[in-house]
Amino acid sequence: MALQKWAVDAAHSEVDFSIKHMMFAKVKGGFNSFEASIEADPEDLTTANIEFSVDVASVDTRNDDRDNHLRSGDFFDAENHPKMTFKSAKITKKSDGQYDVTGDLTIHGVTRPETFVVTYGGKGQDPWGNERVAFSAEGKINRSDYGLTWNAALEMGGVLVGDDVQISIELQAVKA
Repeated sequence: MALQKWAVDAAHSEVDFSIKHMMFAKVKGGFNSFEASIEADPEDLTTANIEFSVDVASVDTRNDDRDNHLRSGDFFDAENHPKMTFKSAKITKKSDGQYDVTGDLTIHGVTRPETFVVTYGGKGQDPWGNERVAFSAEGKINRSDYGLTWNAALEMGGVLVGDDVQISIELQAVKA
């Protein structure tokens, strides 16, 4: 099947993350503004072209003080680096409907290769006659690799913010 263009339905999609806090707890959050350019045969992603962009100022952890700190120069520096981007470079089929999608992830002006496990959820027609597809993506990155190194030492030992960031994406797209 030929590559088809798909438009992300942001109202039915989400980009979430979690990170260790104080070495033993987790803080979760997400981004409210993102977009993607997808050219794919949804049933065989190996030839797909995927570009993803996240507005880092849209970070939302349900805490205004923390969100403002994440937007600051200590973390994302949203004023100087407003977007986090991903562009696929290699897609390998792992099993039926599951793929390793490797590409260039850029955060805070630093670009590195990262791999996400992407699962094709299926397709169907919505009540308005549009063809829809769904994908899930999971991955882990090290925030320090991108220059996001702010931290605070804890009196009991260890640090306030972990390095490993778990990323989870739920994506619905409509055939363009």
